[in-house]
Amino acid sequence: MIYLKKFKLLNDYEENLALQKENRTIFKDVYPFHIFPFKELETITFDHITCFYGGNGSGKTTLLNIIASKLNATRLNSISKGELFNLYVKMCKFDFNYENAYNEVKVISSDDVFDYLLDIRSINMGVNRYKNELCQEYLSNKYSDENDNINDYYAIKQKALARSKSMSKYVKHRLTNNTITEHSNGESALLFWEKEIGEHSLYILDEPENSLSAENQIKLKTFIEEAVRFYNCQFIISTHSPFLLSLKEAKIYDLDSNSCQTKKWSELKNVRIYYDFFKENDKEFKEN
Repeated sequence: MIYLKKFKLLNDYEENLALQKENRTIFKDVYPFHIFPFKELETITFDHITCFYGGNGSGKTTLLNIIASKLNATRLNSISKGELFNLYVKMCKFDFNYENAYNEVKVISSDDVFDYLLDIRSINMGVNRYKNELCQEYLSNKYSDENDNINDYYAIKQKALARSKSMSKYVKHRLTNNTITEHSNGESALLFWEKEIGEHSLYILDEPENSLSAENQIKLKTFIEEAVRFYNCQFIISTHSPFLLSLKEAKIYDLDSNSCQTKKWSELKNVRIYYDFFKENDKEFKEN
């Protein structure tokens, strides 16, 4: 499903006109002005999956933030905006397909994933400390010679439990929320994406490959393709991952080029570097 069809950025004339209308003549910086006219990028047309490719400083994250702000997308964390950011966004235009019902427009950044993983780590640390306490509790209950008060049902129950189980089984029985510790960072990141992505929605993803291994990037690629096919979702993604750039039928804008053009993923410089490197070392793979 295609919800966002077109987005129009400001051309050079419109940017200069907007700045001239400002009462001030001196700015700390003019961000996000004077970025996209030099790339000859004005009107962006979208497909089911649209990718913005480019290195650091190419403007791909800025572009996502402009689109997300114009569409009033929900986000998990706030972003730092320049003093002219809202002025720029106000002058942008877009063509949205409101005929098809949609649930949400959401922007998700790699920082959101890191925050989620940090929360998981914090929970895991608490779980591990609790495990140690339960081990001490087990030993105390199992080998204690003290007579319990006949009315203290809980203490009697815990002693009986400790004497009928091994330490590991006792801890597992007492620890009712231990499943979260069974996932690696990569697996937890994949669970994050599955939790955040719903049906009939537009998702704006900023470098979602961060924190994912090559294997898990391929799994995320498959998940996004299936979300488009079965959940009627549309994705706008900034990335330089060759795995995500190879998303089926993705429309890719190369922000590294002076004249921003759509390209095949196999034509992109970053992908070609990977290809050339493995091709040069092809012999080593064949020997193994």
